[in-house]
Amino acid sequence: MAPRPARPPRAARTVALAALLLTAGTACDGGEQDQAPAAEVAQQSSTRDRIGTLSVRTAQGPRACTASVVRSPRHNLLVTAAHCVQNRRIGLLDGLVFTPGYRNGFIPYGSWPVKSITVDPRWADDDDPEYDVAFVTVGTVGGKQVEDAVGGNPIATGQGFGLAVSVTGYPNERDEPITCAARTRSQSPTQERFDCDGYTDGTSGSPWVTDGGTVVGVIGGYQEGGETAGTSYSVTFDQRVSALYREATT
Repeated sequence: MAPRPARPPRAARTVALAALLLTAGTACDGGEQDQAPAAEVAQQSSTRDRIGTLSVRTAQGPRACTASVVRSPRHNLLVTAAHCVQNRRIGLLDGLVFTPGYRNGFIPYGSWPVKSITVDPRWADDDDPEYDVAFVTVGTVGGKQVEDAVGGNPIATGQGFGLAVSVTGYPNERDEPITCAARTRSQSPTQERFDCDGYTDGTSGSPWVTDGGTVVGVIGGYQEGGETAGTSYSVTFDQRVSALYREATT
């Protein structure tokens, strides 16, 4: 098992939601990695509109993390990092909404209320970084399910390392998403990484999307996604994620 960091790392995390209730969260140190490319502003597109902010109560409320719509039988499912929505100290976070395609105050599809959260018991019991993935269901807006409004990407497991991916997410200090093209690398047999600078608080949960449009990771896992802005991690999407998806959709 990967060691836990001594201080809170990447996300405005669940604790940062609690920052609403407790105290304002602090940003990570944002240290840069040598030779890591830099993320750039993500231009609007229909596929990027499947990615959005998780925030408290309203789209303008305190930011927690990033999430994205994935294909599911009921068309109402998101994937994000588990530490964005639950931890042992706070429990499940209440009052979260998902705002797909958000940028510069514009809310093109509305904000979708979080209804249920599915995490592995090993995360719920011990904040185990090997299980830092969550599936989240959202309610309807205007009688429509979120996948019907913006589409969804399929989850893919067992794809191995060395994949070309694009990673789009919402740093808390910005009002528009950033993106970077990178290649996944092995951090351990069950964790992977990519190197690109700019992924600070708020980007936990950002999906790792292949050229074929499948989600093969989310920022989270080791160090809850990374202690610096230049290297990000994910649980390897394997049978652990397949089992969690089945639980969330049955």
